[in-house]
Amino acid sequence: MTKTDLAASVAVLTNHTAGRGRRHRLVPAVLERLAGTGLPIRQLAATTGATAEAACREAVAAGAAALVALGGDGTLHAALQAVAGTSVPFGVVPLGTGNDLAAGFGLPRDPLAAAGALATALRTNRSRLVDLARITGADGTQRWYGGVLAAGFDAIVNERANRMRWPRGDRRYDLAILAELARLRPRAYRLELDGTAHEFEGVLVAVGNTTSYGGGIRICPQADPTDGRLDVVVGLAMSRTRLIRLRPAAERGTHLRHRLVRAYQAREVRLACEGITAYADGERCCPLPATITAVPGALRVLAA
Repeated sequence: MTKTDLAASVAVLTNHTAGRGRRHRLVPAVLERLAGTGLPIRQLAATTGATAEAACREAVAAGAAALVALGGDGTLHAALQAVAGTSVPFGVVPLGTGNDLAAGFGLPRDPLAAAGALATALRTNRSRLVDLARITGADGTQRWYGGVLAAGFDAIVNERANRMRWPRGDRRYDLAILAELARLRPRAYRLELDGTAHEFEGVLVAVGNTTSYGGGIRICPQADPTDGRLDVVVGLAMSRTRLIRLRPAAERGTHLRHRLVRAYQAREVRLACEGITAYADGERCCPLPATITAVPGALRVLAA
């Protein structure tokens, strides 16, 4: 696809494997609704996260009128790298299994309802600004994210699951949880919140721009992607039994009441812990230490 094709068109990124592929059958109906706006629709070819990100960057650089991502949080995360900090409006059609980003931005979670809302927003040129978070690694590498950064037990589980070749699907993640629960130990963290240092032994640290991760776990229940701040939730040293029992409360967002949980807000977060690789929007970002910065109004979201 040439730059001429992409200019003034709605660039659409599709992940055929989102939602384990079960929702891919909805893509033609979504594209039909978007085509009803009268704007040219250009699908972006991508087979991996890297090619998806590159295709989105090319579309934005070529002058696309909007970028729309069809998929789960991983697909949206790739698209964010291209559109963050630009004036190009971003649309979301959630086709994944968790869809935490769509929920966090207050967008419809039903794919066809989301497509209809997007079509209306494109026709009426309506959008709103939301915050994003920017993570900077020790080597200077930067990534944007819209949801939650995990830098504790959940990140360790993701790291193990990504190394596993068997089994496939949710079962692999379940086995990774069991394996890491057996090895659970508190780790020494250093946390700086707008320059104020905190040192503690902990098992979980989450830095949220929005409220949830992992398919609806409300780990940062007070996060607001329009307040210019990041919400930081810390799980102090605790046993594996207590951590397991805390999970239902985290799903409801009531875990902040627990005596071993701390919650903070900050515009800039510096986080260090040996042996931890941070994950954001469910995607691998960088080893700690890292700096996470709230960037107000960094994303223009299409909203009817």
